[in-house]
Amino acid sequence: MIDVDADGVVEFTQALVRIPSTNDPGRRERLAAELVAAKMREWGWEPAVYEVAPDRPNVIAVVEGGGGEGPTLMFEGHTDVVTEGDLSTWTVDPFGGEIRDGKLWGRGSADMKSGLAATLYATRALQLAGPFPGRIKVCAPADEEGLMLGAHHFVSEGLAAGVDGAIVAEPEAGEICAVAKGALRLRVDLAGKMAHGAMPQHGRNPIQAVGPLLVGLRALQEELQRRHPAHVHLGEVYVTPTVLQAGSEPQVNVIPAVASVFVDVRTIPGAEHKDIADRVAALASHDGIAAEVSVLVDRPPVDVPVSDPVVAALAAAHRAVTGEEPVYGGVPGSTDGTVLTHWGGIPSVVYGPGGKWIAHQADEYVEVDEIVRCTRVFAEAARRFLGGDH
Repeated sequence: MIDVDADGVVEFTQALVRIPSTNDPGRRERLAAELVAAKMREWGWEPAVYEVAPDRPNVIAVVEGGGGEGPTLMFEGHTDVVTEGDLSTWTVDPFGGEIRDGKLWGRGSADMKSGLAATLYATRALQLAGPFPGRIKVCAPADEEGLMLGAHHFVSEGLAAGVDGAIVAEPEAGEICAVAKGALRLRVDLAGKMAHGAMPQHGRNPIQAVGPLLVGLRALQEELQRRHPAHVHLGEVYVTPTVLQAGSEPQVNVIPAVASVFVDVRTIPGAEHKDIADRVAALASHDGIAAEVSVLVDRPPVDVPVSDPVVAALAAAHRAVTGEEPVYGGVPGSTDGTVLTHWGGIPSVVYGPGGKWIAHQADEYVEVDEIVRCTRVFAEAARRFLGGDH
């Protein structure tokens, strides 16, 4: 096995966790990105820093193997984290990076600063082990937890060109996830006519169209589930109304001019997003109420074959390092890998330290041993992928 700096990767994870790079104004990713860039420079790498948005940089370094021509592997881990939420629900400092009971605690410890640290230290370990063919592109983008601005910027700048495979280091509890659910988020605006509540005949109440729309959304979900049976790793298609907006409490005597319904659709391979959006638009028109459907987010599902070289190399590395057969799973949400695959044309697979369900919760943690183990798996996966041993 390739020798990795076990202490170093854990300490670097702690340092990242202690930076509150939350995805909200006032505490952006810049300090975390600067720490990543500083570590890269310490090793002699030459990171490029791209300003995606104010205080929200992407950091990218290309590490040449020195072993002749070969493919390009991408390691990816974002620098932003969700907010800590209500501090009273935490029993540890969310930005303390404390190690206790074999666990490293704090916001982003699992999602996904330990994974980001593992990609850096795995690349460094392979570099120190000697020449290897091809190259590794190590990427630390911003804003995965929001609109994925960093990943989209990476693709739009042409930086995905020539990348043959990507490993996204999200927490998956040891599962190899070559499939991920799609996300389609819609806003439905129902346009009525404002009037006095005492004289509704002079208005057109858009709220009355909300009820039939909600019933129709449930029926659409059931239809989609019949047409697209549950995926072995991703489960069912879901069509979920999540936000309703209409009128205002101080004016309960006023028929509002507009009502809005927000819909979160989660899809599996085979479910077409445009078809679903068109169906929702058809459902929204009711009794003369005009409807406009806006697509807020469109992230198709990911379905990379397990035979793809990047997945096969990762599976072989997992087997070699852990002595266990790989377990395949699916990502219940979407990741930067969705952008890299669908808009960048890069086969991607998700695998990293931390529990699949611990992300975004209070008292987030990652097992220290798992950080080191994943670093070893990443180093071995890179060696096999770049050397064609998969």
